[in-house]
Amino acid sequence: MNDSNVRDTPSALRTASSLILQVVADMEPNEDCQLISESQRKKETVLRQYSFFQLRVHLRRGKDLVARDKSGTSDPYVKFKVNGRLMYKSKTIYRDLNPQWDESFTLPVEDVFTPVHIKVFDYDWGLQDDFMGASFLDLTALELGRAQDISLTLQDPDKPEEYLGEIVLTTTLWPRTQEDKEQYFQRNSRISDMNRRLKSQIWSSVVTIVLIDAKNLLAMDLDGYSDPYVKFRLGQEKYKSKVIYKSLNPTWLEQFDLHLYDDQSQELEVTVWDKDRSKDDFIGKCSIDLSQLEREKTHKIKKDLEDGAGSIQLLLTISGTTASETISDLTTYEVNPREKEVLLERYALQRTFHNLKDVGHLTVRVYKAQGLAAADLGGKSDPFCVLELVNARLQTQTEYKTLTPSWQKIFTFNVKDIHSVLEVTVYDEDKDHKVEFLGKVAIPLIRIKNGEKRWYALKDKKLYGRAKGNSPQILLEMDIVWNPIRACIRTLNPKEDKYMNPEVKFKRQVFVRNVMRLKAIIMWIIDISKVIQRWLEWESTIQSIIALTVFILLCYYFEPYMAPLAMILVFLKCYVVQTLMGNWSANEDDDEPTGDDDDDDEDKDREEKKSLKEKLQAIQEVTQTVQNSIGFIASLGEQVKNTFNFTVPFLSFLAMFLTTLICFVLYWVPVRYLIMAWGINKFARKLIRPHTVPNNEVLDLLSRVPDNEELIAFRELRVQQTSDPNTGGAGKRDLRKKPKGS
Repeated sequence: MNDSNVRDTPSALRTASSLILQVVADMEPNEDCQLISESQRKKETVLRQYSFFQLRVHLRRGKDLVARDKSGTSDPYVKFKVNGRLMYKSKTIYRDLNPQWDESFTLPVEDVFTPVHIKVFDYDWGLQDDFMGASFLDLTALELGRAQDISLTLQDPDKPEEYLGEIVLTTTLWPRTQEDKEQYFQRNSRISDMNRRLKSQIWSSVVTIVLIDAKNLLAMDLDGYSDPYVKFRLGQEKYKSKVIYKSLNPTWLEQFDLHLYDDQSQELEVTVWDKDRSKDDFIGKCSIDLSQLEREKTHKIKKDLEDGAGSIQLLLTISGTTASETISDLTTYEVNPREKEVLLERYALQRTFHNLKDVGHLTVRVYKAQGLAAADLGGKSDPFCVLELVNARLQTQTEYKTLTPSWQKIFTFNVKDIHSVLEVTVYDEDKDHKVEFLGKVAIPLIRIKNGEKRWYALKDKKLYGRAKGNSPQILLEMDIVWNPIRACIRTLNPKEDKYMNPEVKFKRQVFVRNVMRLKAIIMWIIDISKVIQRWLEWESTIQSIIALTVFILLCYYFEPYMAPLAMILVFLKCYVVQTLMGNWSANEDDDEPTGDDDDDDEDKDREEKKSLKEKLQAIQEVTQTVQNSIGFIASLGEQVKNTFNFTVPFLSFLAMFLTTLICFVLYWVPVRYLIMAWGINKFARKLIRPHTVPNNEVLDLLSRVPDNEELIAFRELRVQQTSDPNTGGAGKRDLRKKPKGS
């Protein structure tokens, strides 16, 4: 038999091994060595009887781990690998050199003679995690079916003499049969299929998060401040906010979406960090259990940070659900008469003062859309619909590969202000979860007609003209129940700020438009001054005599109550004019306004060089302030004019009522007493109500009146005639745009 045959024959190997062991035994007649060798052979024989094992591991804790962060701590986690394949990864324990994991799991073992490689790392967001040491677990040294406590010393192969701490765990090695092995890998195959579904982005819900602010964070820098930012993790998805420099009370106002899957953890991890040049410092963390939150509702959440100080505030909404059993599915939804009665009773006049902040309840049914623009290369889109009411934000599921999506969803909103505007926007979803705008419509709640199922034409981003596509439109039905007295009280309080209002940057078109708006108000004042000047110049003798007589009588008989009385006369005059003309709402048949073209702005921005932007940055800030100030003044003037014009009858009648009330008060109460009462109220407000928000009731009322820009945005465009029987003939064909050649 040649050497190759000996090497290739297992029996020859065993014979050779026996001879070698016998020779060694003869050379070293040590009974202990013989016993150990015999024990090892017996154990190896027993282990080879099984083709499959399960290793149950209880990862308990770490001890005296090495510090890898600049703060003198680490954020350790543990990986378990077999033959280079990752079998398990533990959770991360932040800022701890003696972490307590307390995690239990089971590993499949096909080759018990291959050790388990255990590695410890320090977690770094966005960077490569730092190595903290490794060790090997010899499975052949374990007793079958018996739990054993093991302490493994961590080492670095490059620095074997350095002590890196220990990992303490409890292990149990269980032998299994061939049938157990097949069942295990069958189950594992199903888990692999589930993971593949996750990778193909088949999500069940969308988690929309608005990161508002944080309060009283830890100071991590020497100057007593921090440069905080926030990281969010949900399953495999992550999001990192922008950095707010030099602040312990940062405000972000960032909105983003994460996707929730049926078979993944519903724990949203939130960590706050301090930006540093070398290594970012950990400030604090918190977690939110999404399974405990109600779906299709916006939650305002404030959480205290663990392992640190301070708190973080955010808005969170779980929507976009695809499950047919949810209440938001119109296909299974039935109106409950009892619920409707309870709702009407809730907002009845006799229950006005039960809850003044609860103004009303809005129900929106989103049926379908048609005529959308094709956003994908295949001539289709993946549309979904988002509904926003101030800070509440809900959305439908995504309908893939269609220009005529049918969502069939019903949503409810709690109305805090009857003068809020419902914004309905249609987007196209891309594979990387980015979105592309397809159309939008803004609907003031005060204009909603209950139970009216109708098509709404979708507009562009600025709500000036039609959106791209084949006359895109959306079919909606809305119902709103509200309490008028609560609405009046809420109107005289500050308006709720929308967190995600886009910053108005300087643009030439916006600047020119605001100047023209202000010019129209100034011209109106100039016209009045010209009339007065004509009276003073006696261009018309009769008019001048009448004006002089009125002026003398007013000076002689004027009382303070006459000022609001004159305003009431103006209201009555405008009311009569509006009634006779029958023009109570914006004319839907007006020509479509032509707004700014976004593409033109983008082209212009691309033409500007970066260096030029830096040079003009200071000038732009000044012009931006001037532009916005002019816009504010123009809006205020237009709101005053629209109040008298009964643009929003509810607000005009409310203003008339308040003016009448002021008139009576001024008639019966001396002005000096009113001034004293006003001053005492201003001085005593902070003493009586320390947390009250200073406000001006007149400006609060005017803030609810739409200016001319908002009236254009609220104007409804004509919709194209549709053959859908559900529309009830609501749409009319737009005949303003004649075809070429007609």
